[in-house]
Amino acid sequence: MPNHSYLPFLLAPAVFAACVAPATAAEEPVRLPPVVVSASATPVQAREVGSAVTVITAEQIERQQVRSLADVLRQVPGVALSRSGPTGSQTQVRIRGAEANHTLVLMDGVELNDPSGASEFDFGNMVASDVERIEILRGPQSALYGSEAIGGVINIITKRGKGPVSATLTAEGGSFETARLAGHAQGGGDWYDFSVGGTFFRTGGVSVAPESEGNSERDGNENKTLNVKLRIKPIENLEIDLFGRLVDSTVENDPQPFSAGVIGTIDGDDETESLQRTGRVRLKYSLLDGRWEHIAGAAYHTHQADLLTGGAVSFSSKGEKTRLDYQTNLFLETPDLANARHTFTLLVERETDAQQTASAFGGSDLEITNYGVVGEYRASLFDRLFLSGSIRHDVNELFDNATTFRATAAYLVQSTGTRLHGSYGTGVKNPTLFELYGFGRNFFPNPNLQPEQSRGFDIGIEQSLWDDRVLIDLTYFNSNITNLIDGSGPLAVNRPGTTRVQGIELSASAEPMDGLHLSGQYTYTLSEGTDDAQLVRRPRHTGSINAGYTFLDGKATVDLGVDYNGDQQDFQFSNFFASRSVVTLDSYVKADVTASYHITDRVEIFGRVENALDENYQDVFGFSNPGIGAFAGIKIKLGGGR
Repeated sequence: MPNHSYLPFLLAPAVFAACVAPATAAEEPVRLPPVVVSASATPVQAREVGSAVTVITAEQIERQQVRSLADVLRQVPGVALSRSGPTGSQTQVRIRGAEANHTLVLMDGVELNDPSGASEFDFGNMVASDVERIEILRGPQSALYGSEAIGGVINIITKRGKGPVSATLTAEGGSFETARLAGHAQGGGDWYDFSVGGTFFRTGGVSVAPESEGNSERDGNENKTLNVKLRIKPIENLEIDLFGRLVDSTVENDPQPFSAGVIGTIDGDDETESLQRTGRVRLKYSLLDGRWEHIAGAAYHTHQADLLTGGAVSFSSKGEKTRLDYQTNLFLETPDLANARHTFTLLVERETDAQQTASAFGGSDLEITNYGVVGEYRASLFDRLFLSGSIRHDVNELFDNATTFRATAAYLVQSTGTRLHGSYGTGVKNPTLFELYGFGRNFFPNPNLQPEQSRGFDIGIEQSLWDDRVLIDLTYFNSNITNLIDGSGPLAVNRPGTTRVQGIELSASAEPMDGLHLSGQYTYTLSEGTDDAQLVRRPRHTGSINAGYTFLDGKATVDLGVDYNGDQQDFQFSNFFASRSVVTLDSYVKADVTASYHITDRVEIFGRVENALDENYQDVFGFSNPGIGAFAGIKIKLGGGR
C-alpha cells in the first residue's frame, strides 16, 4: 500500500493556498448560509453561531453526485468515518474523537439513534436522495439534546416543496452491477407544500472479506427508501408539519467464523435484512405577530433487523424511540438598550427507548424513559456580539438525575471581516441497554456501568477576504471524557481516569473566478486514553480538497474531490470477539471525479468515477472497500416553471 505519511503536512497548507489566492471579479460572493437550525433551540443566523458548525447543501450533494450520505461527511472538519465494507455496510461516524454513539443523528426533528444497536446510527443505509441540507454541530451538545450528543449532532433536513408542481426522474448504472432509480415530486402554495421522493438502489458489490486473502464472493446491497413531507397552514397563525420515511434494505456480508485462531472475515452467505420507519407530527402556533411561539410534537423511529446465516434468522433486534415534546419561544427587542434582540426558550420532553432482541443465546425486552427540561437564552448586542446559554435537567429511571449546560459567544469585527467564535459545554451519555443487559456468545452484561461525562470547549477565528469571496476558519477544540465505556470485548466497562481529546480544525472556501469553487479542510485530532495511546478508529490526520467548475453558461459542471484518511489504530478480533489486539490501518487517498451536462433545461446527463486512484483501503480491520468504479445516468425534469 502506498506511503501517504507526508500528506497531512501538505493538506493543511494546500487548503490554505488553494483558497486564498487573489480573486478576480465574481458575480456571486461566497457567504455563510443565512440560517442554522441545529445550533440553538430556535433557528439562528449563521454569523451569530458560537458553536462550530458546518452546513452541506443539496447543491453540493448534487454536484458531487453523492449517493451514500456518509461519503459527503468526509469533507467535514472533525469527522471520522468507519465503514465495514462496501456501500450499504455498517458505517460509523465519530466527531472530534468521541465514540460513534456520542453522535446524535436527527432527521426533520426525529432522533435516529438505534437503542438496539449500541445507541448508534448506522449511516450505511442512508441514501442522499431528497436531502436539502445537513448541519454538523461539533462539541458537547447535551444541554440542548440530552444523552448521545457528547461529540456533536448531525441534523439532516429533507427537501420541502415550493412553487408549481414538478417532478424529477433519475436513472443510472455502472460498475459492480450497480443500478439506481429515483423519483421526486414537489410543489406548494400559500397554505400548503408537499414533497414526495422514492429511491431504489442495488449493487452486486465486492467481497467484504479482503480479496488479497483469497476471498472472491461478492456482497451486494439493495435499498428502497420512501420519503414524504407535508406542511399545511389551515389558519394564519397555525402550521402543521407531517414527515414520514421508510427504509427497507438487504445487506450481504461476510462472517467471522467461530473457529479458534481465525482472524478477520472470510467468504460466507450472511446477510442482514432491516426495516426503518420514521415519523413526526409537529404543530406550531404563533401569537403577538410571531413574537411568541408554541410548538408541540410527537416523533417515532424504529429499526428492525434480522441477521440471516445460511438462510435462517440467527439474530434479530428491534429498537424503538418515542418522543413527545413541547417548546415555547419568546422573542423581544430592546433597541434603546444595546440595540438588543432577546430569545427565551423553554422545552420539555419525554423520550422512551425500547429494545427487543432474540437469538440462540437468549433474548431481551427492555425499556427506559427519560424526562428532560431545557431552558435557553440568546442575545444579540449592538448587532456584533452574540451570546447564548442553555441548561438542561434530565430525570432518568435508571441513573442519577443529570444537569448539563452550554454557553456560546460570537463577535463580529465588521471593518476587517473577522468573526471570533467559541463555546463551552458539558455532556452526559447513559450506558446503552445492550451494554447493561445484553448477551452474546462471548459477551456478558454489566448493570453496574456509570454514565459517561464530558466537558469540552472550542475557540476559533473566521476571516473573510476579497469582498467575501474567500472564507477561512481555524478552530481549536479540547474535551475531557470521564467514565468512558469500552464495549469492544466480552464485557463493557468504564475506563478509569480521564480520556483527553484535542485538536485543530482548518476549513476554507473560495470563488477565485466565475464558476470556479474551491474548498478544503484539514483536522488534527489527538485522542488519548488513560494509557496515553491513540483511541481506535480516530485517525490523527484527516483532510479533503474539492474543486468544482461550472461553464458553458451553466450547462456543464466538473468536480474533483480528494479525501485523505491518515493512519489509525483498530482492534483485531479473533475467535468471534473472545480476544483482541491493536493493529494499525494504513493511510489512504480517495479521489472522485464527476461531470454533468444539461442537454436542455429539462434533461441532464451525468457521470462519475469513484476511487479514481483505485486505492486499496480499509476503514475497519478485515473489511475491504470497492476499487475504481464508473457510473453514468440521466435526469429528467417534468412540470414546474422553467
